Amino acid sequence: MKNNIKLAAVDIDGTFVRSDYTYDIPRFKRIFSRMREAGCHFVVASGNQYYQLRDLFPGYDKELSFVAENGAYVKDREELVFAADMPKAAVDQVIGLCGEYPEIQNVLCGVESAYCQRGAVSQAFFDLTGIYYHRLKWVDDLRKVKDQILKFAPTVPEEKTYFYCDIFRERLRGKVEPVTSGHGSIDLILPGCHKASGLKRLAERWGVSPEQCAAFGDGGNDVEMLRYCGYSYAMKNAPQEVKDAAKFVCPSNEEDGVLATLDKLF
Repeated sequence: MKNNIKLAAVDIDGTFVRSDYTYDIPRFKRIFSRMREAGCHFVVASGNQYYQLRDLFPGYDKELSFVAENGAYVKDREELVFAADMPKAAVDQVIGLCGEYPEIQNVLCGVESAYCQRGAVSQAFFDLTGIYYHRLKWVDDLRKVKDQILKFAPTVPEEKTYFYCDIFRERLRGKVEPVTSGHGSIDLILPGCHKASGLKRLAERWGVSPEQCAAFGDGGNDVEMLRYCGYSYAMKNAPQEVKDAAKFVCPSNEEDGVLATLDKLF
């Protein structure tokens, strides 16, 4: 199939990896090699931490580009292109608001590490969070963290995801915006700092138009990216609102939908 795709961006959870966090590495390497020959950049675009995403592609991390932390941290291979810097007043306001609801388990995401506050979240939650944040530390007080703050990643009871999104939207308006990938995971990001803004930074740097971009996603935090790209694929396992934002639907993450589609495109 002939195409003019020069940038292909993939979400990770529920999109690129299967539910057991594996993917077909030999197949990926074959496709990646063909993509490079075609002059196409491969971009990992996720709400997850850069260090975790990098570890998912051992030996390849220096050849890939990353839109991590939902667009708050962008790397062109080994060069840092952008890192968000949340103002201290906004940071303190988010910490205060989350503190009003004991069932919110909060993670503060910085450039150097992610942080959980002792006494505010359980050890079980800390251990689970470590799967997605390979640099994660306990602190006594989130307000005293000395780091450049990229975003917050609160987890709420799954059935209350949209209830809390509405609270965050209402009470933090103008300071941060809530985006969700479902399953009780919410990211509080700087306004306008999402995956599409991260892709745009890379695309403009490489002289690539939106029409030459492809994206794959399954969550609410992929919607802007899917709308931005000329070739947009929602996973079969995605909710309807995500499918509505995309031009195409591809097989589910359990069926290696991303690799199957890239195999056809390249």
